[in-house]
Parts: sequence; C-alpha cells; structure tokens
Amino acid sequence: MTANLVRELKTLRKGRGVHAPRLLEKIGPALAASCGITGNDGSVTARQKLVTRLSELVEQLPEDLQLPARAAFGLAPETRQPLYGERVARVAAEIDRDARTVRRRVDDAVDHLADLAATTTRRDVGDWHVAELAVAVTLDHGQPEVLERYQVVADHDGVGSIEFSSVFPARSRDVDVHLLYGGTLQRRNGLERPGFTLVTAEPLMRGQTHDFAIRYRLLSRDAMHPCVLHVPERPCDTFDLRLRFERDSKRIVRTFDGVLMRSDGEPGGMQRAVDRAGEVHLRFRRLLPGLLYGARWGGSALCSARRAS
Repeated sequence: MTANLVRELKTLRKGRGVHAPRLLEKIGPALAASCGITGNDGSVTARQKLVTRLSELVEQLPEDLQLPARAAFGLAPETRQPLYGERVARVAAEIDRDARTVRRRVDDAVDHLADLAATTTRRDVGDWHVAELAVAVTLDHGQPEVLERYQVVADHDGVGSIEFSSVFPARSRDVDVHLLYGGTLQRRNGLERPGFTLVTAEPLMRGQTHDFAIRYRLLSRDAMHPCVLHVPERPCDTFDLRLRFERDSKRIVRTFDGVLMRSDGEPGGMQRAVDRAGEVHLRFRRLLPGLLYGARWGGSALCSARRAS
C-alpha cells in the first residue's frame, strides 16, 4: 500500500495540487482510504477531508520537510501557484536553496507521508478523543508513583465508557490503582500494562468534555520499568509529561516525539538532560494514533519502542 500511496501523492502534487479543479480524478484508492473519502463524497467534502488529513500528517514530518511538503500540495495560502514547479521555485527562494534541493526534500516528504498515511489513524475516527493527558511520574522515593489526568471529548452522542491503558509497562499485581475522580473504574486484562474501562456517571453528548484522574503506586522501584512510552490509540491534542528523579545532573533521558514505528529497527529519539532539581518536563501536541511519544531513561525489554506499539 505504501508504494501506491507514494505514486498517488506524486500524482496529486502536479498542477494545482489539492486545489485541482477535478480533484476526484486525481485521488487514487489508497489515498482515498487513508483520508476517509468515500464514493458518496462530492468534490467539496473530498477536498476538505484530503486537506485535513494531509495537513495533520505534514505536522509530523521533520521540520525541514514541512515547508516543501505544504508547498508541493498547495496546502498553504501563499503556495497556491498553478504549477508544481512554480511552488518549488518559491520555496527555493525562501530558504535560499536551489530547486533541485527542494525537489529532493519533497520526494523525501512524500515517502514519509506515505508511511504515516499507511500506519496512523485519522484524528476524526472514534467516539471520543483526548483533549489533554497529563502524566506526572515521581521516582525520588522508594515507591514510584504515577498520576494520570485525562480530559476527553465525546465525538458522538451517548458515550458512556472510555477504555484506556496506563502509559507505563508494569504487571498488574505490582501496582496499586486508585481512581481519584470521574466515574467508576473497571479493570481489563493487559499483558504488559494495566488496562481499564472508565464508566461515566451519565452518558456524554457530542462535544461534551469529561475529566478523570487515576493514581498508580508501584510496590517497589524494580516494578517501575524505566520508561513512559505512549502510542495513542485515539487522537490526542496534548500530552504533558513530567518526570522527577533523585537529584542527578548527569542523568540523560531519551525522548520520542511522534516517532514512526518501523520494522527495520529501533526508532531514533532525542537526548534530554534533567534539570538541577532532577526533573524533566515534556509537552507533545497534536498526537497521531500509531506514533510513539514519551521518554525512556534506561534499558529494558519492556521499554523497547517496538513493544510499546
């Protein structure tokens, strides 16, 4: 499917890109499936779905590929020239590079976009999504603690239950779980991390927000694997992560911000030093389902980015 998406994206970037007058003729079956475009959609709806999906995927590209990608498909208002070559020339002038460099970056962006489109879920799929997930992890005393605070938004009427899992791996018998507020908690069996169903007091209506919080106490330091790796199953607007270690200015944390899971090895991450208080504060925005977000501060089989997915 990835090869088909690459081919269809290269076709789409020709001419006016997403603003082509007969757009439906330029959208292939693989791209339509990724964008949720059906045979019942007219040109206006199809264009809206296409622009929304491509825009959210471009946000996940490396920074140097985002501008060339937006220009290639005409996603930005200032890059709506009628020809692909004109858009390339405009970007080349803006970043002070030659057109061949911009074309190479566009090709790289297309390959990345095809991978993302094939492996991630659209933000508009599901009964609810996460507006904010705030996680605080304290590791500076004998029993590690994790506090997860959720704010979710119903995308349909009648949402009465919310399924979720902890953002850290642990055996259920090693964790004391306490729901602080927000409904009734039911446990689900999880192989590598605790899983739950939250039942709300009343069904949520479309657009309604709901807050709940859960606290985990682990029995010992050994029960806490050295990572918080989150591969969201649903769209998430913001993921706020705070880690508190014993004061150690030399500690290095490896962070993952929207990393694409690949079959050919461990994905790369960025290194981050803790501050003088022994803390790290990370904030991730507009998370896509299927991508990896979070941090790791040691080696563990259960903390591999591959297993997190």
